[in-house]
Amino acid sequence: MRKDDLLLYAVTDRRWTGRQTLPEQIEAALQGGATMIQLREKDLSEEQFTAEAIRVRALCRRYGVPLIINDSVDVALNSGADGVHVGAEDMPPGKIRRLVPAGFIIGATAKTVEQARDAQAAGADYLGVGAVFPTSTKKNALGITIGTLREICESVAIPVVAIGGVSPENVLRLKGCGMAGIAVVSAVFGAPDIRAAAAELKKLAREAVAP
Repeated sequence: MRKDDLLLYAVTDRRWTGRQTLPEQIEAALQGGATMIQLREKDLSEEQFTAEAIRVRALCRRYGVPLIINDSVDVALNSGADGVHVGAEDMPPGKIRRLVPAGFIIGATAKTVEQARDAQAAGADYLGVGAVFPTSTKKNALGITIGTLREICESVAIPVVAIGGVSPENVLRLKGCGMAGIAVVSAVFGAPDIRAAAAELKKLAREAVAP
């Protein structure tokens, strides 16, 4: 994984499908410039999730973009995805590192400096930090301040991606925090024109992460 892969990290959400299938939405995001895709499925069986991940992996390969699986190490390994992202309630990064091949990407969620340092020490490759703004995607997500985001970025050597309610209207409020990129859900997949939304957010993200 390169730090630049985190610039525009698009996280899927099936609630926005309808006019387009999920693979069609993902391809539109990739065409707009998404630099990493996280496939998140809460209601599929492991078999269904794996089959979908295999299809999405082939799509991401065509665009040279890493595919990360949310929560499930088994799905990530069985589908040939590039990595997995885990929360505090999931398998810890240190245990995952012992199970996966070299080069496998491990992302971890952190809301405090202590959690961030622990995840880094356990072998995480990057951190997802948030929610930095109110979000409707995860109604139980605990918010953090922009100051906390900055403190976390300053406390670890691995790259950080800001997540939670990030949109074109607020992303530049994160400028100067030191993160490597932004993770977005509805701002891309809930947009009427996914490709255009991704292109706009990528441009803004590049400005927000500039020194």
